[in-house]
Amino acid sequence: MNKVYEKLQSCVASVREKTDFQPEVALILGSGLGDYADEIQAVQTINYADISHFPTSTVAGHKGRFVFGYVKDVPVVIMQGRVHYYEGYPMSDVVLPTRLMGMLGAKKLILTNAAGGINYDYEPGDFMLITDHITTAVPSPLIGANLEELGTRFPDMSEVYSRRMRDVIKKTAQEMGILLREGVYVQLTGPNYETPAEIRMCRSWGGDAVGMSTACEAMAARHMGVEVCGISCITNLAAGMSEKKLNHTEVQETADRVAKQFKKLITEVVSSI
Repeated sequence: MNKVYEKLQSCVASVREKTDFQPEVALILGSGLGDYADEIQAVQTINYADISHFPTSTVAGHKGRFVFGYVKDVPVVIMQGRVHYYEGYPMSDVVLPTRLMGMLGAKKLILTNAAGGINYDYEPGDFMLITDHITTAVPSPLIGANLEELGTRFPDMSEVYSRRMRDVIKKTAQEMGILLREGVYVQLTGPNYETPAEIRMCRSWGGDAVGMSTACEAMAARHMGVEVCGISCITNLAAGMSEKKLNHTEVQETADRVAKQFKKLITEVVSSI
């Protein structure tokens, strides 16, 4: 058996020893949204460390656990703290949690993140609906022997971010009076912030926001047939766009400032999709 799939099955079995909860929607929470999971009607929490062969998040502020419960009667599984490629894990481990949530039953995935704005029209605190992504700078999570149990060898990626879900999110944001940008997300490796030259490159590619996660998770989810949407919180202008030096404190502060509004949007989106 494929070792990656064998590891996945081991994780599924480990979770199923602890809960038989069947989620419909999966959420991955980015910076500033971590405590959203503490506010839902929780049924079960499982620490990553208690799941056999599961990679653990090493990023400060990421709690590192799954929360199973309900958002407005919708059964959800929430990943409270994600795993990043820059932490030194192989890409198959980075997307293992995404695949695991799909194997637990989730048919829809909502991705959130904190991102740097590349588009000069964006301001810190804006929300951006991800319409497409660029992953040229990171390894594809589908490299290696194909997981035939999950999907085809050469999956179509012409609509990674579901048009149906995007329409729902745009309608929801409009009804809530929330300004929602739309744009292309570029995933780079991190953990360093980008150079001004790299940001100019990303802008020339057609990118609107840049970050260190999300797109690889979206690809893995689409490979296995999960419907995907993504929302970025623009926490800062990227390198070279202002005189400010970049630091994680600024990212966290901006994310925290708009977290309340972001949480309300996510709650309405979950109940609408």
